Amino acid sequence: MMRLSGRLRSSLIIGIQGIRARKLRTLLSMVSLFLGVLAVVVVQAGASIAERALISDLELVDGIDGTRVMDMQPSDRSADIVFGTLAGRSDAVATVGVRAIVGEPGVQPVNPGGSPMDQDWGGGSICYPDGHCEEEGGPEGEAVEVRLTALTGDVRVFRPFRQQSGRWLDFSTVPALAPRLVLNREAAKGFQQHQVPAEMRVTGATNNITPQFIGVIDDGDPQPRAYVRLDELSAWLPAGRLGDPSSGGEMRVMLAPSTPTEQVLTAKLRGAGVETYVSTVDSRKHRSKELALMRLIFFSMAGLVLLIGVAGILNVGLATVGERVEEFALRRAVGTPRSLLAGIVLAETLLTGLLTAAAAIGASAAALKVVSMLLGDSQPLLHDVQFPWEAGVAGIIAGIVAGILGGFIPALRAAGIPIATVMRA
Repeated sequence: MMRLSGRLRSSLIIGIQGIRARKLRTLLSMVSLFLGVLAVVVVQAGASIAERALISDLELVDGIDGTRVMDMQPSDRSADIVFGTLAGRSDAVATVGVRAIVGEPGVQPVNPGGSPMDQDWGGGSICYPDGHCEEEGGPEGEAVEVRLTALTGDVRVFRPFRQQSGRWLDFSTVPALAPRLVLNREAAKGFQQHQVPAEMRVTGATNNITPQFIGVIDDGDPQPRAYVRLDELSAWLPAGRLGDPSSGGEMRVMLAPSTPTEQVLTAKLRGAGVETYVSTVDSRKHRSKELALMRLIFFSMAGLVLLIGVAGILNVGLATVGERVEEFALRRAVGTPRSLLAGIVLAETLLTGLLTAAAAIGASAAALKVVSMLLGDSQPLLHDVQFPWEAGVAGIIAGIVAGILGGFIPALRAAGIPIATVMRA
């Protein structure tokens, strides 16, 4: 062990001396290898950032991985049980969706059926408190249809919405008589394109409502949607109407993992004859094949570029060994082991690979910082993005592998130089 440690130390010292003595050749080796290692670092960084962006977009819609989701058919009984059980709780949030139209009364909305602003899903129907529904009529006017989602608590614990402007709903304050709404980006686009009066009619409500727009968020939903506190909407629309199946609403409960609220709520709903459908959010597992294929494609391209760099360092290494034949033969003549000669050459190429990896990692980190500063405001994906540590590890591994591959054949050639070569010098 002591002998191996001494040879390793000697190889490193002589290798460093060789790099210092041949700075130009070392620079040429680094230049040929730099693009290959840089490609690996950039691909790993890009794949990590793209993966986080994909998971982040999925979390906006489906929720954070591990979140328990309970879906059920809306009804008067389910609404009373859910709202009563979750009142004042932060480990579970109920979301109830109803149809709402904001704008001129008695006219058709510009996006019938709550379709995205650039699409047309056709007309909808209006359901009245007595239970009968009629096809929506009336002249065209300035009104926007949205999906109004009532919340029992802060749903951002499970769905991390991105705040675009204004503020989010504050559940710690006294409920306002005029419900405060937070719009998603598609709904905000509709109200930006059409100047409508602040009058909202909700399916099941007996009177129109005057809402307050307080903010805009990105929830990943292509359909116009507005979020409101349940206790503020209940002043105009009783809880029984929120759970009315004829209103075409949806009811969902999002729960923290392993919370006892799930068992309590499930037992109450089953006792009332309400069927529930419970699932666990696992976006990363569902997208694992897509992410793996993306990494495989990009790493294959980076590997080809790295092989070109390895070929460059291999050529430089063979040329260097050819110039140092007499030196290596003389070292063999004075008793230097073949393994030490091979170690000297490998040490030079390994150090060159590590230096190249450090330069590539530094250049990538600096470039990412500059891009984040320049484009972070316009591209949310690049806002305050940090250089992934996985990319640094990949760069170091690529530098070591390139150093070994590029120095292996020159090391064997150096170890095979016969002692008699010094006699011909």
